[in-house]
Amino acid sequence: MANLKEIRNRITSVSSTMQITSAMKMVSAAKLKKAQDAITAMRPYAEKLTELLQNLSATLEGEVGGAFTTQREIKRVLVVAVTSNRGLCGAFNTNVIKQVKVVADAYQGKQVDVFAIGKKGNDVLRKTHNVIDVQNGVFDQLTFDNAAAIAQQLMDKFVAGDYDKIEIVYNEFKNAATQIVRTQQFLPLAPIVGGEVVASDYIFEPSKEEIVLTLIPKSLKTQLYKSIRDSFAAEHGARMTAMHKATDNATELRDQLKLTYNKARQAAITNEILEIVGGAEALNN
Repeated sequence: MANLKEIRNRITSVSSTMQITSAMKMVSAAKLKKAQDAITAMRPYAEKLTELLQNLSATLEGEVGGAFTTQREIKRVLVVAVTSNRGLCGAFNTNVIKQVKVVADAYQGKQVDVFAIGKKGNDVLRKTHNVIDVQNGVFDQLTFDNAAAIAQQLMDKFVAGDYDKIEIVYNEFKNAATQIVRTQQFLPLAPIVGGEVVASDYIFEPSKEEIVLTLIPKSLKTQLYKSIRDSFAAEHGARMTAMHKATDNATELRDQLKLTYNKARQAAITNEILEIVGGAEALNN
């Protein structure tokens, strides 16, 4: 059995760790509320914009959308991995990294590069994949303009022919305890498959074609911004859950150590009493 000093040091260490994890849990809970409200408010707008774009595109004849809808033979693929800049959030980053590897394996024989949004994904993926760019600062000031700048980079690479397909891998926020790993095709724009087109008698000004060509870049930027927002909210949810579990485990370990300490202390006191009694008996004899 460990001596009393060692057990006391361990109790102090575990208690200190428990205070840190508890504080991190409360910080993530506070940030989660704001991030959750932001993504919840944004989803209806993003979904309506996508629906409007699909309905307009489906009612037009011929190829509409310019370079963004061009279907090319897939030779070069770019995977956008959205992770976090910080750890201590359970399997949040690991799940995205695993999914990126699954997507890369699906394109055997093709050139697959990675565009990392988040430091943690870059640190791991650069060891096994070709990471062409890293964007860590977007989480410091998460605004539509900053996300739109990244989306514009991706759009320029596709239009220039650097890549034939671009996919986004990220964590979708469901609730504080659940994050769902999603893989979305960013470019080229996927045609409607089996979807219902809402027929509406509208007068368009300017023409449908011009509206579609204007909506496509805006829709792509909104799609990436939504993915990053989803990942940001999911990160705080995952960290809050992980720190809550860590705090519970630390509490349980501290209680066990206190019990062990009390047993060791009781045993030490008993031994001292026995020694005193034994010494007194020896003197009497």
